Amino acid sequence: MSLVKFITSKTFLKQIGLALVALFVLCYVILKWLNITTNHGKFETVPDLKGKSINVAKLELEDNNLVMKIQDSANYNPEYPKFSVIEQEPASGTKVKEDRKIYITLNPSGYRKMTIPDGLIDKTFRQVKPTLEAFGFKIGKITYVDNIGKDMVLKLTHKGTTLNAGDKLAKTSVIDLQLGNGNRP
Repeated sequence: MSLVKFITSKTFLKQIGLALVALFVLCYVILKWLNITTNHGKFETVPDLKGKSINVAKLELEDNNLVMKIQDSANYNPEYPKFSVIEQEPASGTKVKEDRKIYITLNPSGYRKMTIPDGLIDKTFRQVKPTLEAFGFKIGKITYVDNIGKDMVLKLTHKGTTLNAGDKLAKTSVIDLQLGNGNRP
């Protein structure tokens, strides 16, 4: 039997026809199954969670069939209450599928603690000020005492307590400085 006769035979054409029908039915069934399992065309709207507590955010997400995932936060934002939501991903108003994870960032209870760096005593105010500001501290009251080193830092204090290298203070704490005035004691 030649190849041309085989391709034009009734049996071969019937088998090709059955294969095409089976392929069409299989594709149709798979597409219908995907529509049902993926909730095609059904979306949930992400609510605005910024400034809300964890419990309120969790309830709102559950009402919208969404899942909450909490991320750590290293930066305290004084504009929001403690332990409230300061960021969310995806943003509010976004259309997402049911059971989508919504990642939220919480506001910590306060500024993180920073360590007082070593080597600030007996340095000039001009050297110490940028170092302290780089660590997030604020320069408070400056007092002068008799010391031969003009503008030399003699002591660091916070709320009356003397600070030493290695002590920890909350970021943005105010540090008072005692400097030398250039006069002999």
